[in-house]
Amino acid sequence: MRIAVANSEVEITNCFPVMRELRPHLTPAEFTERVRRQSQQSYRLGYLEDDGIKAVAGFRLLETLAWGRILYIDDLVTVGSERGKGYGATLLEWLLEYAKTHACGQLHLDSGVQRFSAHRFYFRQRLEITSYHFAVTLG
Repeated sequence: MRIAVANSEVEITNCFPVMRELRPHLTPAEFTERVRRQSQQSYRLGYLEDDGIKAVAGFRLLETLAWGRILYIDDLVTVGSERGKGYGATLLEWLLEYAKTHACGQLHLDSGVQRFSAHRFYFRQRLEITSYHFAVTLG
């Protein structure tokens, strides 16, 4: 088992089939372009490989007035057929360590209200609901 940050075009492309399960609206080209563009704004794409990529996390290091320095997880997904095997928990533990080594005081993520199984996973991993996220579509 290996966890790494995708830096090359090949690594990013290889993460797409897993990310597609969470972000089905993206095409491979859109995914690669968005990752490249967001990488200029601190976005990173981590992946767990164990005879193929099993889990992927999009994340960034931020500093906010409310929380100070944090690691924010944009995306966290495990291949559907591989869920329950510990890949997501292992990748989340890696993210926690990454946050600590990069002087972050907290780890944050948002999760859609309909993602009940993801919420159960987050609770098992000792994450807590600490706020609401509000949004409005423009245009």
